[in-house]
Amino acid sequence: MNQAKPFAISKQSVWEAYLQVRRSKGGPGYDNVTMEDFERNLKNNLYKIWNRMSSGTYFPPPVLGIEIPKAKGGFRILGIPTISDRIAQAVVRYTLEVVADPTFHEDSYGYRHGKSAHQALKKARSRCWRDDWVLDVDIKKFFDSLDHALMMRAVKKYTHCPWVILYIERWLKADLVDKAGNRHPRTVGTPQGGVISPLSEFFKIYVA
Repeated sequence: MNQAKPFAISKQSVWEAYLQVRRSKGGPGYDNVTMEDFERNLKNNLYKIWNRMSSGTYFPPPVLGIEIPKAKGGFRILGIPTISDRIAQAVVRYTLEVVADPTFHEDSYGYRHGKSAHQALKKARSRCWRDDWVLDVDIKKFFDSLDHALMMRAVKKYTHCPWVILYIERWLKADLVDKAGNRHPRTVGTPQGGVISPLSEFFKIYVA
């Protein structure tokens, strides 16, 4: 860790974030850089991420937006960040997850480390023998209409870490690029699909 940098972000955390993103096997973002391309100059690429994040000069590139048809009609936007941006997001997500996750209810399964949909189904199945009712609640177009100010209030409830707050705010405002290459600024909402986007779902109860 370099004490001359304004933000104390370890190189080890960037390395572990890279391994996490590599295991996910996601595709390239708007820059068309694949994981194979990224790894051809791995050491320098990881150093750039660490250097910019720890110096406060990391600015997220645009997110590639892909329209995914919904079962009941319409589309939802799937956001695909670049490989390097997913690594940067993973650094921040892990840092925030460590302090926020222990405060959530044990029956909360969405996007949590060590939790899965299969575990949720198993729990629901066991409770069907106890209760004869189910409550299904959803927030219509939650990701599309997410208020950035409310999201940041939720983040600040769990952390005062300046670089976590700084980068999440920048990611919320990052432009969306469609398949035709047109850039769309965002003042509300967040696309689903990036490493950091589950934080929106993670904090949904607080924001609501």
